[in-house]
Amino acid sequence: MLTRRQLIKAGAATGVLAAGSASGIALAEGSGPAAADEPFGVPLRPARVLSPVRQGRGRSKGWYDVYRLSPKEADVGVLPGTTTRMRLFNGEVAPVIRATRGRPVFIEQTNALDVPFSMHLHGGHVPARYDGHPAEEVRPGGSRVFFYPNEQRASTMWLHDHSLEAHTENIYRGTVAGYLLTDEFEERLPLPKGRYDVPLYLRDAKFAADGSLVYAMDGFRDRPTLLVNGSPRPYFEVAARKYRIRLTNTSNERAFLLQLGEGDEMTHIASDGGLLPAPVSARVLEIWPAERQEVVIDFSRYPVGSKIVLGNKLAFPGEAPEVMRFDVVRTAEDPSSVPDRLRPVPDLGTPTVERTFVMSFDVATGQHLINGKPFDPERVDLRPRLGTTEIWTVTNTDTRFGIPHSMHTHLEHFQVVDRDGTARAPGEAGLKDTVTVMPGRTVRFKLKFTDYPGKFMYHCHLLGHMTMGMMGQMEVVD
Repeated sequence: MLTRRQLIKAGAATGVLAAGSASGIALAEGSGPAAADEPFGVPLRPARVLSPVRQGRGRSKGWYDVYRLSPKEADVGVLPGTTTRMRLFNGEVAPVIRATRGRPVFIEQTNALDVPFSMHLHGGHVPARYDGHPAEEVRPGGSRVFFYPNEQRASTMWLHDHSLEAHTENIYRGTVAGYLLTDEFEERLPLPKGRYDVPLYLRDAKFAADGSLVYAMDGFRDRPTLLVNGSPRPYFEVAARKYRIRLTNTSNERAFLLQLGEGDEMTHIASDGGLLPAPVSARVLEIWPAERQEVVIDFSRYPVGSKIVLGNKLAFPGEAPEVMRFDVVRTAEDPSSVPDRLRPVPDLGTPTVERTFVMSFDVATGQHLINGKPFDPERVDLRPRLGTTEIWTVTNTDTRFGIPHSMHTHLEHFQVVDRDGTARAPGEAGLKDTVTVMPGRTVRFKLKFTDYPGKFMYHCHLLGHMTMGMMGQMEVVD
């Protein structure tokens, strides 16, 4: 457990995180560590797509797939010339499950770690008992089965730990997997597919000289090595054609403001809850912890032999800004295109309930609070009713230290209504499940509770903040 002094230090330290966003980004003052690695020295590690261990046919649900996905420690090569002990699903860096709407998935899991583990499908619309509630954590050596109905719209999701006290370090040490759900609507669109549909998992890290990961909950300013699919600032060989790039920020606290080349155009097509209503031209792309953003990049505009850098405009002073490099190495036919219209947002109905959430940092206790309270597993903070549409107003009052926060809702995606009374940006027009709220700012969003009663979480997804109390519990009732 952290001491009060450590809590206060960690909480105040988060104020140096970049300020800005869909509301305008500016990097805070301060000095940072020098880069710990030379960029583009290794190739991108592909995110391996897992195969089911078996398949079956249910009486009413049709075909289903069964996977095994168990957290364990493993030694992997990350930095050249060294090995790193990590906590990984199946001993692999960022494996991926590709699922289809209407075809359920079962995941068999044994916790081979020496700490508790509770797997959460981030973005998943699943029954409460399979959501990864901290009360459902699996002790070391224990096993359980997760069931994902896959009855929601296509989207890019990811799997991570949600145990009560071990989640921050478990995620930092690598227990991350991708979960890509598709459906008939998305498959009919002429977007890039197959090998040209590429998931990228971004994060920061700090390594000791022997290659071991260095972890401190308040150490996010001193994590100078950026990893993409577990590779340090890699290069990725591409063809001169369009690619669908699925970006997931799996960092504990790091935000990215991504720029391709000198500000070359990217076509923003999707966010947390799947496709946007229409594509959006983007010169920079903002992605905070736990968010997903998808873009189509057309490499046919570059001659073969070109090398295009994807950089982070939120790099700390003294830190290398490069995230990865795309190397155009060949030509290729390209039947893909990006339609002018993608996917309409579903009608969430007329709100009949309004709720207010104030996110703050208590200097006296070193805790991060929602509505003046730290998380209490014995307390239910709100009881939404199934079938009801609500408006949530989230305000960040942490202006003293300039601390950003985010709000992540389990069970349901939401639709951003406005920021400080100003209409949402086009890139936030789709469904979301995580939204960042900058100091002194307010965000409103609309969500509708459907299908599954039970206890679910809502919390800040800057993981240190959640560890220090910024989480609430809702019990959805019939």
